[in-house]
Amino acid sequence: MESEQLFHRGYYRNSYNSITSASSDEELLDGAGVIMDFQTSEDDNLLDGDTAVGTHYTMTNGGSINSSTHLLDLLDEPIPGVGTYDDFHTIDWVREKCKDRERHRRINSKKKESAWEMTKSLYDAWSGWLVVTLTGLASGALAGLIDIAADWMTDLKEGICLSALWYNHEQCCWGSNETTFEERDKCPQWKTWAELIIGQAEGPGSYIMNYIMYIFWALSFAFLAVSLVKVFAPYACGSGIPEIKTILSGFIIRGYLGKWTLMIKTITLVLAVASGLSLGKEGPLVHVACCCGNIFSYLFPKYSTNEAKKREVLSAASAAGVSVAFGAPIGGVLFSLEEVSYYFPLKTLWRSFFAALVAAFVLRSINPFGNSRLVLFYVEYHTPWYLFELFPFILLGVFGGLWGAFFIRANIAWCRRRKSTKFGKYPVLEVIIVAAITAVIAFPNPYTRLNTSELIKELFTDCGPLESSSLCDYRNDMNASKIVDDIPDRPAGLGVYSAIWQLCLALIFKIIMTVFTFGIKVPSGLFIPSMAIGAIAGRIVGIAVEQLAYYHHDWFIFKEWCEVGADCITPGLYAMVGAAACLGGVTRMTVSLVVIVFELTGGLEYIVPLMAAVMTSKWVGDAFGREGIYEAHIRLNGYPFLDAKEEFTHTTLAADVMRPRRNDPPLAVLTQDNMTVDDIENMINETSYNGFPVIMSKESQRLVGFALRRDLTIAIESARKKQEGIVGSSRVCFAQHTPSLPAESPRPLKLRSILDMSPFTVTDHTPMEIVVDIFRKLGLRQCLVTHNGRLLGIITKKDILRHMAQTANQDPASIMFN
Repeated sequence: MESEQLFHRGYYRNSYNSITSASSDEELLDGAGVIMDFQTSEDDNLLDGDTAVGTHYTMTNGGSINSSTHLLDLLDEPIPGVGTYDDFHTIDWVREKCKDRERHRRINSKKKESAWEMTKSLYDAWSGWLVVTLTGLASGALAGLIDIAADWMTDLKEGICLSALWYNHEQCCWGSNETTFEERDKCPQWKTWAELIIGQAEGPGSYIMNYIMYIFWALSFAFLAVSLVKVFAPYACGSGIPEIKTILSGFIIRGYLGKWTLMIKTITLVLAVASGLSLGKEGPLVHVACCCGNIFSYLFPKYSTNEAKKREVLSAASAAGVSVAFGAPIGGVLFSLEEVSYYFPLKTLWRSFFAALVAAFVLRSINPFGNSRLVLFYVEYHTPWYLFELFPFILLGVFGGLWGAFFIRANIAWCRRRKSTKFGKYPVLEVIIVAAITAVIAFPNPYTRLNTSELIKELFTDCGPLESSSLCDYRNDMNASKIVDDIPDRPAGLGVYSAIWQLCLALIFKIIMTVFTFGIKVPSGLFIPSMAIGAIAGRIVGIAVEQLAYYHHDWFIFKEWCEVGADCITPGLYAMVGAAACLGGVTRMTVSLVVIVFELTGGLEYIVPLMAAVMTSKWVGDAFGREGIYEAHIRLNGYPFLDAKEEFTHTTLAADVMRPRRNDPPLAVLTQDNMTVDDIENMINETSYNGFPVIMSKESQRLVGFALRRDLTIAIESARKKQEGIVGSSRVCFAQHTPSLPAESPRPLKLRSILDMSPFTVTDHTPMEIVVDIFRKLGLRQCLVTHNGRLLGIITKKDILRHMAQTANQDPASIMFN
């Protein structure tokens, strides 16, 4: 019944007269998730008539004429607009690749004609490297700017540097001669708000004033961030990675990677991080880098006019984004390959590598953290890991998998509830409430008050002789004058036990608040909060194992490695492994995640513990559901995304999935030379399909080709303006030769040039497993179903997604039409 209604209603929002009209933001957005309401915008037909072309197949048409054509027969004067895409369409990968090959052949054929043509050829060849260089430069510069600004604004919540207002707390005290080692963060140049307002540095009055100012600044930053997003760039909210994955799979979302989105996302990302919300800047940095890649691609015709080529630049840009987010250039390339890219040819791998290199070089030159490193929490460990530690590492992997499964279910349930209740209509209020709760609970606990990156840095850091953190408050039995790198395991002091209690409270707080924060209408990344949760759990486990080894060094598991006075256990390593496990549990990344974390820490010898924990977290998470958080949000938002990781194991055939179904009206088709301009205009106005199969005649049903709705509309409008004698009763001819017409007939309109002569077709007995594979690997929007050369129906990407949902016992309406 639902299929019938959908088929009657049609699948695309444009009418003949509104082909150029843009859709309103209300139709496209619900803020953070950038929800697409396929039911109201009728974008289900995103693909319904859009045909994706196949390769250069030779088709035998009804007239027994063997014809092999290129995707588009070029006109003497190409019609402007033909071959382009509307907003919220899926691109035709095969057509775009054919266009690029034609362009490349044309350039090669002309390059020997003159020096100018040779120069143009060289410019075309180098334009790919130029655009990724510019993208890398811009990504590195923006990341450095965001890091510096976020650090300064985070410290602004606690006080201000009177000697130089633009210094953060650490920089303010660098030049002070009155800073002691024990109180390295205290210097006369840095004033807390309590000292400035009431003149007290200590006492309850000072604490309350600092508390109030902390909440005031947190709410101010959060309110400013959500207001800027709501007013200027609704697409700037959220992580951006689910949408980028969808865009890289061939979907068009106009404005999502535009200059306004870039500008507002850069500003509001600083504000959101500084507000103290449980979010990170790493995911949004990928979005920022992709915005840079998209903007620079318009400077080069090779990329600005070809959507498939543009996606190669965006793949490289996403690698640059992760490179600057984590200081991990190789991890960035692998992240682009494993997690976000849909089409990743070898030259894109090289360009991604180069973009990540340039971005990391620029960020290193800026040196935003003053430690000559690309990230704040770079650490080095001096102790090797031992075989018995694999057991706690695997336990941390189990915890990461459980946390990932819980987070995905809880966050998706909350986001779904946000969309279905009135609460979702007040995004500013939601952000203010979440920011207020976060600030009120976070301030009393020093570990939640810290910037999350600072917290991870403290948890990762090993306890050396120069550490003054309460996590390093061990009872010291060694000679105080003897300073060595490797301090033996020692009994924990009171500071360590109080720190563990505070960390347990911080863990509960972070778990709860991250569920409610990811998806609100400000830029919000998930990498850092997930790593913080894992790092807290890992540090607690590490301290527990360390104390167990100290007090029970005669146990058989410790006896061989943990002698009295030996530096056996490194709690910071457990924090690192826990961080990787929790991030892997949420995102289900494996190879790229391990490489990112070992690039973060510089520890090649810890790859095996990381691999064990990450693989365990993935196995445990997959036991509860195979989707990562980004795939879950793609499904929640109803994007037409065919995940290559999903397996299709059912035995259905193409005839079971195609439309029209048994009780549906017949397929809307065009005949090759029997219809007038009025007939075609009426069909365009009365239906919403995005394209129409062209057949020889209603009787034969022999397939000739496929014409896109947009191309038909543009071609008819152009013909009415530019060609004399084209009227409503003019015969439209898609055939190679115009049929003989009576002398008094108006001039016919030839539209063979816009006809795709090689639409991808399958027979009605093709197994759906093969059809799904074809859609994934060729990036098709739809294919036509034939039987003995006669047209039977059409299968679109939406039909496949709906069918896959039904075979998984899910309601397709709940997934596709939120």
